[in-house]
Amino acid sequence: MVSPQIITVSGLPGSGTSTACDTLCEKLGWAYVNAGRIFRQLAEESGLSLAAFGERAEADGRIDRQLDERIIAQAKDQAPIVVEGRLTGWMAYRSGLAALKVWLAATPEIRAERVAQRESKSAAQALEELRAREGSEARRYEQFHQIDFSDLSIYDVLIETDDTDPNAVVAQIISRLESA
Repeated sequence: MVSPQIITVSGLPGSGTSTACDTLCEKLGWAYVNAGRIFRQLAEESGLSLAAFGERAEADGRIDRQLDERIIAQAKDQAPIVVEGRLTGWMAYRSGLAALKVWLAATPEIRAERVAQRESKSAAQALEELRAREGSEARRYEQFHQIDFSDLSIYDVLIETDDTDPNAVVAQIISRLESA
């Protein structure tokens, strides 16, 4: 059996997805597409803050559909590839792509600490912003995709990252890829 040539890595902000994807791509030599970076680029291009662009996306499903289409096209065209994003596992699942779908999880407090350190802000401020952002995303995902992103049933691998070293996270993903 041939291993999947697409790995999707999903998780809430601060769960370790970017760190895992960077390391995976380095170790595997695969291409990498990051939905969050594309979303941030679209926000910047529109002249809006990430929060304001998220609000716009809540009201306009075309933004998410455009993002989804771009990501799926890149996944198909650039395989082998690591695809990072909150809904990339769901996109692969719904598109019938042969992908190893990974979900990384961490407690809200740990995620807020990571985001606070990365963005030079207090953990309390980061936690408040994460909650607002996640609420906005949950509404968008339900309204425009009919996805409850707390439903993890479609993922092949679930990894808790609170106390797991990033290299151990990557080793678990590669082990699962090799056994697929």
